[in-house]
Amino acid sequence: MHIGFLGLGNMGGPMALNLLKAGHSLTVFDLSPTSLARLVEAGASAAASPAAIAQGNAELIISMLPAATHVKSVYLGDNGLLAHVQPGVLLIDCSTIDPLSAREVAKAAAEHGNPMLDAPVSGGTGGATAGTLTFMVGGSLADFDRAQPVLAAMGKNIVHCGDSGNGQVAKVANNMLLGISMIGVSEAMALGVSLGMDAGVLAGIINTSSGRCWSSDTYNPFPGVLETAPASRGYSGGFGTDLMLKDLGLASEAAKQVGQPVILGALAQQLYQSFSAQGNGGLDFSAIINLYRKDA
Repeated sequence: MHIGFLGLGNMGGPMALNLLKAGHSLTVFDLSPTSLARLVEAGASAAASPAAIAQGNAELIISMLPAATHVKSVYLGDNGLLAHVQPGVLLIDCSTIDPLSAREVAKAAAEHGNPMLDAPVSGGTGGATAGTLTFMVGGSLADFDRAQPVLAAMGKNIVHCGDSGNGQVAKVANNMLLGISMIGVSEAMALGVSLGMDAGVLAGIINTSSGRCWSSDTYNPFPGVLETAPASRGYSGGFGTDLMLKDLGLASEAAKQVGQPVILGALAQQLYQSFSAQGNGGLDFSAIINLYRKDA
């Protein structure tokens, strides 16, 4: 299949490479010449703009962009996709944005005659590279079935979440819970260690008891507990604090739009905001434990 791909950053770049490895032909666009060159070297063709991708012969177009403003510009702008794409081409946005923006863009696409799916991902840069991402997909079941073989080249868990925007609903709800749970594990680990407990022993007990969760057994924030966790490499790599802050902001804004209280989510947002303001935005989000550790 000939696929257009826009957004070749830390997530989009590896995802596009996996599509090439699966045998698809790609025309790609990114504002970074370095990112474009990396994909061209791997076998993709470069486009000069989103409009150029839309005017090409792509049967399907995927985007992976930083925020809703970028998604709206790429899809709705005068030089964007919908101004130039042929009706019938399936559009898939894998960006993480708020559900209402996703539904707004999908509505505009439908009016132009283009089916559209919102398909944000979970799994981080490691999952993007390995092709093991989870896709949370919103849109019609028929369009989901059409997209599934393509998404399968980039991920191993592909879930239809319901109508348009519901992929984003799943993503913001999950990541809000992730941020809250990481703070909870951080508090518990810091408390136990400050009371004289060995961090590894405490984590082992938590991970075989009722407090067990992903933030503890797979991504424990205390240094040295898990060799594979960012905490054991100075909180480098992984999922950045500012990215978590972005997702908590999306959850908070979405909750406000429907009048749904998210009390712990709002508190988590404030804690990550404070941590980022202290200059820690580039650290993995599990570094939030340093707000609690006396020796940090």
